[in-house]
Amino acid sequence: MAAENRPLRADARRNRDRLLQVAREAFAAEGLSVSLDEIARRAGVGPGTLYRHFPTKEALFEAVVYERLRPLLDEARALRCADDPGAALFTIIDRLVSDAAEKADLIDAIARAGVEVQTAVAATAADLRREIGHLLARAQDGGAVRSDIGTADLMAVLSGVLLALRHRANEGADPQRTLAILRDGLRLRPASGSP
Repeated sequence: MAAENRPLRADARRNRDRLLQVAREAFAAEGLSVSLDEIARRAGVGPGTLYRHFPTKEALFEAVVYERLRPLLDEARALRCADDPGAALFTIIDRLVSDAAEKADLIDAIARAGVEVQTAVAATAADLRREIGHLLARAQDGGAVRSDIGTADLMAVLSGVLLALRHRANEGADPQRTLAILRDGLRLRPASGSP
C-alpha cells in the first residue's frame, strides 16, 4: 500500500507521460483496436513498463480521458473568482468546445467501441459540471447571462453543440460562429419597452 502512494521516479514519470501521449495519438488515429503491446513499442518501452502503469486497456483509457478533463477542471476553478463573471463563463465554454473539437477522434473511437469511460472519470466530470454551474450562477448574478436557465440546461445545449460539430454532415460548420450563436443565446437581453 505504501508503494502506491510514493511519487514516481523521474524516469518512471517520463515513461508514464510518454505512454499517455502515445495512447492518445494511437486511440485517436486507430480507435481501440490498437494493442497495449503496440502502444508500448511506439512509446519505446517494454510491455512490462506499460502494464506496471496501466494493467488493463480500460485503465489506460481512463487515464487518457482523465488527463483531458483535469486541465479543463483546473481552468474552470481558476476562473471561479474572475473579475468579469460573464467573460469567465464564456471562456470555459469556448475552451470546452475547442478542446472537444481537437479530441473528437478519441472520444468517437471510445464511443464506437462501446467502452464506458464515464464511470472511471465520473468524479472529475461531476466536479467540472459543478464548476461550470458556479460560473453560470456568478454570470447570472452579474447580469451577464439570462437567469432562466440552469446548469442542466446549459450542459444540454453545450452537449448538443459538441455533438453537432462532430457530426460529419456538419463538417463545414464554423465552430467559432456556432459558439457566437450560443453566447448570444445565453446573454441577458434588455427588456423591450413594448409588448
